[in-house]
Amino acid sequence: MSKHAAEIVTFKLAEGVSPADFTALMQRTEAFVRAQDGFVTRHLSRGADGSWTDYVVWKDMATAQKAAQTFMQQDFAPEVVAALAPDSAAMRHEEVQWQMTP
Repeated sequence: MSKHAAEIVTFKLAEGVSPADFTALMQRTEAFVRAQDGFVTRHLSRGADGSWTDYVVWKDMATAQKAAQTFMQQDFAPEVVAALAPDSAAMRHEEVQWQMTP
C-alpha cells in the first residue's frame, strides 16, 4: 500500500496583497483541488513572521506531483503566483510517515 504524500508550499505575500485578499484567492482554488482524484485534506496557515504555508495531503506521491503540475495550468494560477513575493516560494513533496486523527 502506498503512503499518503504531503505537498508543502511555503511563501510570503507580495507587497500590497492583504491576508484577507490572499485567503479569498486561495478559496477560489478549492473546487479544483477538491475535484482531483486522491485529494485528502488541505490547510493554509500564516505565521507571526508573515510566512505562509499551504499544506495539502494526497493519496500518494504520483497524485501529488500530477496535481501540482495541473494546478499551474489553471486559469487562477497566474493570479496566485502574482500574489507571492518574488523568490519566496518553495515547494516540496514528502511521504507521510504517520498521521494522528481525531
